[in-house]
Amino acid sequence: MTKYSNLSITRRWFLAVVGAGVTTGILTGPAAAVVPVGQALGEGYQPTVWYAIASDGKITMHIHMAEMGQHVGTALSRIIAEELEADWNDVEFVHVDTNPKWGYMITGGSWSVNHNFFAFSRAGAAGRMALIDAGAKEMGVPADECTARDSKVIHGEQSISYGELVTRGAVDRQFSNDELEAITLKPASERRLLNRDTVARDVPEKVDGSAIYGIDRTIDGMVYARPVMPPVRFGSSVASWDDTDAKVIPGYIQTVEINDPTDTCQGWLVVVAESWTAASKAVDALNVTWEGGTGRETSEADLLAEGKRLVSDDAAGALFMLEGQPDAVFAAAETVHEGLYQTHTVLHMQLEPANALVWQDGDTWRVHAGNQWQSLTLPLVAKALEIEEANLVFETSYIGGGFGRRLFCDFVVPAALTAKAMGRPVKMVMARSDDTRFDCARSPTVQKVRSVTDQSGKLLAYDHACAAGWPTAPIAPGFLADGINGGKVDPFAISGADHWYGAETMRVRTAQNEKVHETFLPGNLRSVAPGYTLWAVETHIDEVASTLGQDPAAFRRSLLDAQGRNAGEAPHAVGGAERLRAVLDRVVEKSGWAKRGDLPDGTGMGIAVTSGQEREMPTWIATVAQVRVDRDTGQVTLEHLWASIDAGTLAHPDGALAQAEGALLWGASIAIHEGTAIENGVPRDQNLDTYTPMRMDQVPELDIDFVTNDYMPVGLGEPGVIGVAPAIGNAIFHATGVRLRTLPIRPQDVLKALET
Repeated sequence: MTKYSNLSITRRWFLAVVGAGVTTGILTGPAAAVVPVGQALGEGYQPTVWYAIASDGKITMHIHMAEMGQHVGTALSRIIAEELEADWNDVEFVHVDTNPKWGYMITGGSWSVNHNFFAFSRAGAAGRMALIDAGAKEMGVPADECTARDSKVIHGEQSISYGELVTRGAVDRQFSNDELEAITLKPASERRLLNRDTVARDVPEKVDGSAIYGIDRTIDGMVYARPVMPPVRFGSSVASWDDTDAKVIPGYIQTVEINDPTDTCQGWLVVVAESWTAASKAVDALNVTWEGGTGRETSEADLLAEGKRLVSDDAAGALFMLEGQPDAVFAAAETVHEGLYQTHTVLHMQLEPANALVWQDGDTWRVHAGNQWQSLTLPLVAKALEIEEANLVFETSYIGGGFGRRLFCDFVVPAALTAKAMGRPVKMVMARSDDTRFDCARSPTVQKVRSVTDQSGKLLAYDHACAAGWPTAPIAPGFLADGINGGKVDPFAISGADHWYGAETMRVRTAQNEKVHETFLPGNLRSVAPGYTLWAVETHIDEVASTLGQDPAAFRRSLLDAQGRNAGEAPHAVGGAERLRAVLDRVVEKSGWAKRGDLPDGTGMGIAVTSGQEREMPTWIATVAQVRVDRDTGQVTLEHLWASIDAGTLAHPDGALAQAEGALLWGASIAIHEGTAIENGVPRDQNLDTYTPMRMDQVPELDIDFVTNDYMPVGLGEPGVIGVAPAIGNAIFHATGVRLRTLPIRPQDVLKALET
């Protein structure tokens, strides 16, 4: 028998052995395009903090956004390189560690390209301007007669490279913030990189296994740890513990009882050992009793019942938006369209479970962990360690699945406190079940929608009430907004309900489900609020179209009048609902919507038109789903998804397509495959044996196209998720005549609906 005791089975080894036959020859582009983690930032001429040009001509971009599969380094580097007129082959990038000079560090909300577009474009333009001035002086010609192209300053037959200018010390101009703000960017017609395909620079190392994720990082002298999870998230305390059985496990070192100044860890123990396997075995061998704990009897049904109470109470919560006086319209209406829509708890289940490596380096504490919101997590961990924030640095790593879970890296706290107690580096890795119990899951939601139309279908009144856990309230209360009628609202728990359909009067109310907050810490999951608010909006609109006897696509088109608040505004939402109407027309044509009546029995097509994330940064998407429903089993098979997308200028089109594909598939997974329920205060499903995201054999045919234009780039990480569930639900209605109002849609739900 072959022995493997001395074999180090790493990601690189696995990919080399398993993937050797399929990876050779499929990658193109520069081989060393991404600077390895920990390498020094580029040196040379730095017109702004965002990049440096070296004497050899290499241009190193400084990326402060987290990489979690969206190829953000490639996208942001191309924005700078476009205005810099850089040769793309000269460009590399490095993901930077925390430092105040990078400003606020957060990667979420599909914000990265959109929020950095002007700053990075002006940074590139500033370098181009300075280099042209320097090149003109070196060549002895007027600067206004020079151009820049492919990392060279050009005048007629003469040229001088950026690298040579740096070598000569010919360029040293710096730019103030006011000077940067005053820069006029080049016309879109002169762009040579944006809206054009390239190979993402981080692909090779992800394929060959050399990429460093949080879970890969090691340091000399470190020990391993696994937490001992309390029965519920809040209110538990350790009554007693005994590690007698753990002491016989080879490699076991000790168990640390966590005393947490931030109150993140309530009733936590952490087991430390020489290997993670030993730590994990010791956790199972530990004898622990807890006392207390809130929500230990709470169920999913309890959370949904509280949600129903809140949406039925007109005084609950606060107003997110109000136009006109909808109550008068409802009171006078002969017919009111009304629906109650629900979604169940959804887990992140990211491939890389929560982990953190923490150690003290002189006076500085260092953390290596995948992190989407460094500016939020760093002060939390500093408070836990009782140190100054200036003495704490978060290193950057690739993230093996973020999806919003790593917006709040509370799992760094127990790792840091364990390292402090041990006086040595500690690498804490959660088992899948630990990660699930500590997950900041997407809250279950209840939404009540009412509307009134005239006989033609004009929307006279629209009223939307939503009850959910608010992800922003416990972790970043400063991001809460003032409600129109007083009180506070969490915009990230209700956005999307303020849709782009024209309505004479409209009201959106949001209520915080405190029972959720007593049970677990609700979080953001890819697509945030629009992932559930648009489920209600687009299902309701489809119901109204059916009641009125109108084609669902034509009815939606009639409501997209682009008037008033829906006209849009520069620079992010130019065109408003006109652009949503345009993608609707495209997907109707592409999908063969006009012939959906010819589909076989039990097969149907449904449509949804959505924008995400916020109205201030809309990505316009129209989605059509084709499903087949087995009336005997209730099984729904998703056969085809079509999507037409207008995301403005695409910094990295191939990356945009990849994000759209992933988002559409996750939207489908949430609709008909995955989802859990709270039982006794914790998620019922704690591993991938019972929590069942979409499998490969369930992937439908995808048909995605992008509108080509030069508008402001918006976001693509999340918006594709939003319209899939309602499109599937509406397709089920077309196929069977039954309407489902709760996510996920299970076979038993379909059967029950068919029976009634």
